[in-house]
Amino acid sequence: MEKVINCFKKRPDAVARLICFPWAGGGSVHYARWGNVLSSAEVFAVKLPGRESRTREPFFLSMQQIVDEVVGVLLPFLKEKPFALFGHSFGAFTSFAVAHALKKLHNIEPVHIFLSGASAPYSETRINAPKRSELSDDDFLKWLVSNGGTPPELLANPEVLKLFLPALKADLHVVENYSCNKPDCPILSCPVTCFDGKDDIPHDMKAWKDITSGDFTVRLFDGSHFYLKDSGNEKILLDYITRHLETSEMDYL
Repeated sequence: MEKVINCFKKRPDAVARLICFPWAGGGSVHYARWGNVLSSAEVFAVKLPGRESRTREPFFLSMQQIVDEVVGVLLPFLKEKPFALFGHSFGAFTSFAVAHALKKLHNIEPVHIFLSGASAPYSETRINAPKRSELSDDDFLKWLVSNGGTPPELLANPEVLKLFLPALKADLHVVENYSCNKPDCPILSCPVTCFDGKDDIPHDMKAWKDITSGDFTVRLFDGSHFYLKDSGNEKILLDYITRHLETSEMDYL
């Protein structure tokens, strides 16, 4: 499990697990450290190939590869106690794809899904988005800077950013080639909460409502695409997640 999951703080008595999926080009550390803060949840942060301790492994080329690996590793743990999923941007798509597979193949679903900074994959906004993963590195960098979709610490270090380009482009390739039809009926019954930055490029967050028959909420934060890196926003976000996990656990029991 350690190859795929980063868990800073083991919490065997936690009421639930929070499974977190990285943004494009991202690693697991940002989310893994949430495990030091969330006392009621054990945090599992997903590590993808081509980065961190998996640098020597080739990038995944499809969403199915991500889903197969994550589900294969996590399935025994997901049967132990309630779990929720969180994903930002690229991670929102992987969160949904994993949830879809768990429900379809194993009839298991999370007690809550938290989706951030991304349109639903079947929305017109997403379908009509230009494909960028095939751009040259220079053009790709210009696009990243212009749309605010790059972590600020990378923009401040252009040479470091270039080292992250292969992972960024690989993850974007996965998203651009991931297709999902609008559900004819809800796939899930759990609550879904969507988060977004007020100054980010427009996302069709409301389209995510189609995936569930459960409660659906959209919450906006001050800031742009990486609003969740602001310490004040992060505290609000984690307090919200904690509150809903504790409520979900009571419903689960």
